[in-house]
Amino acid sequence: MPRRRQFLGYLPLALTTSVIVTAALGSRHARAASMLGEQEPGALKLGYKADTAKVDPQKFPAHKPSQTCANCQLYQGDTGSASGGCVLFGDKDVAAKGWCSAWEQG
Repeated sequence: MPRRRQFLGYLPLALTTSVIVTAALGSRHARAASMLGEQEPGALKLGYKADTAKVDPQKFPAHKPSQTCANCQLYQGDTGSASGGCVLFGDKDVAAKGWCSAWEQG
């Protein structure tokens, strides 16, 4: 039974993420992108850092240095680019070397 309960517990998160990703990919029109600043409210809420090496390990113990925006499921930048869009931050670009607490293996 624990596996079923775990699955049901993750189901709302999975559904919400899929809706956000679908909406973002469906509306990928040209945008005047600007870089996300680390002090912006959304960035602060998710602990965004433009350089994954500068993430506070005390505050985010699950963070690993190999986790970057570029290898996150939510990253929309081209492979090898220095920055790109992110589903979570709307019309703002994030640094490919960056990280936030919403990081998901891509």
